[in-house]
Amino acid sequence: MHALGLIIAAATFQASPAPALWTPVARADARVATVPRARYADTPPEPLQQPDPADSLYRRARQALNRSSYHDAATLFRDIRSRYPKSAYTPDAYYWEAYAQYRRGGQDALRSAAGLLDEQRQRYPDASTRKTGDARSLEARVQGELARRGDEGAAAVLARDASRAATAPPAPPSPPAAVVAPAPRAAPAALARVRERPQDDACRDSEDDVQTAALNALMQMDSERAIPILKKVLARRDDASLCLRRKAVFLVSQHEDAGTEEILLSTARTDPDAEVRGQAVFWLSQVDSPRATAALDSIATGSKDPEIQEKAIFALSQQESPEARRALRRFAERSDISDELRGKAVFWLGQSDDPENAAFLRTLFGRVKDEELKERILFSIGQNDEAGSSKFLAEVARNQAESMETRKKAIFWLGQREETTGADLASIYGTFADREIKEQLLFVLSQKDEKAATDKLIDIARREPDKELRKKAIFWLGQSDDPRVADILTELLEKP
Repeated sequence: MHALGLIIAAATFQASPAPALWTPVARADARVATVPRARYADTPPEPLQQPDPADSLYRRARQALNRSSYHDAATLFRDIRSRYPKSAYTPDAYYWEAYAQYRRGGQDALRSAAGLLDEQRQRYPDASTRKTGDARSLEARVQGELARRGDEGAAAVLARDASRAATAPPAPPSPPAAVVAPAPRAAPAALARVRERPQDDACRDSEDDVQTAALNALMQMDSERAIPILKKVLARRDDASLCLRRKAVFLVSQHEDAGTEEILLSTARTDPDAEVRGQAVFWLSQVDSPRATAALDSIATGSKDPEIQEKAIFALSQQESPEARRALRRFAERSDISDELRGKAVFWLGQSDDPENAAFLRTLFGRVKDEELKERILFSIGQNDEAGSSKFLAEVARNQAESMETRKKAIFWLGQREETTGADLASIYGTFADREIKEQLLFVLSQKDEKAATDKLIDIARREPDKELRKKAIFWLGQSDDPRVADILTELLEKP
């Protein structure tokens, strides 16, 4: 009935005529997430502007690659190298031929790609595809594919590159004190952009990509060998390891055994980077064990970081154990945390069909003073399938001790329940005395595509003593596609 999300849903309500739905992003199976991959260029740049003897060949090779004709592309890039060794296209033709061979696949093509990249490194170390790191990243992918096919040499290269990720580079010696130069009047625009660049941009370093590709390939080939290396990566605390740790959390989460839980728990508690901790907490949502539940409960209650607490709440909501649900209920009861966080717990409790959660939310409503939190509780009650929820919402709507907005929200969510029929709504119209509540009920009736709901609107338009309410009923009838409405409106126009 309900969609769950990988991100906690935000709760905002419109003033009139009905509250906006508190909409979560549709849930996806976390295990289908994309494995981090090495980045490398896959589209050749536009041809050079100046004349070049290999220009026509390059254009044909580029077109062949762009239409996925990898055999033809490899042949054409090879022709550039052999026929025009002094062409400006030649240094990078090695890379593009290697890329075409990689895409062809097969043992021979992969070995050819590895040889081409090695030759490019020796002959053209300053080629643009080497300076950007594309060649190293592609080489890591090629070696990974070869290793998976049983190539011992490639497996050795793979293990070497993966092991490098576990060791922090030596700290450079401290430079001598520099003479302080006068400050410039204004930093150049380009320099200013670099200084303002988000920290995540630093994670585009090609060395990280190479090591991540090696770790990923090693995980697929020999996870028992890769896990100790990943543990060492996550134990690093140097600044240079930040991007690797972020990627390592995901790789660890894909290895399903008892050790995975321990690694993720340790990372969630101790890593200095908030994003790494948050990712570890998220992946713990896939570990449904008493120890993981207890750890998530302690993170949710003990953390001072609202984002980490929110992720822990979500992770608890994804677990099926009664203890996880009890932890969420305890969190929602707390008065020493923000109503925003309590609202997140309330939302996830409402996504469960557990009768205990529904009963808890009804009890919690009476103890809450904050209007926004009350509205979130009403939303969650409206989402569950528990039989007593409809009766509760109708009682809130009638309770004049509640604010008018809260009562109107109760009517709205009552109307959204699948079990609430047009006849049910029609039957309670006469039990209300407040015009605002009746106006809300008219709107809710108009949203029910049922004969009983339209019949009630027609009856109100004909017989309601309050002229303003009759006008509202006529307005909503005008939005209906019921074929009877035209005759009813004509009847009302002709009425003296």
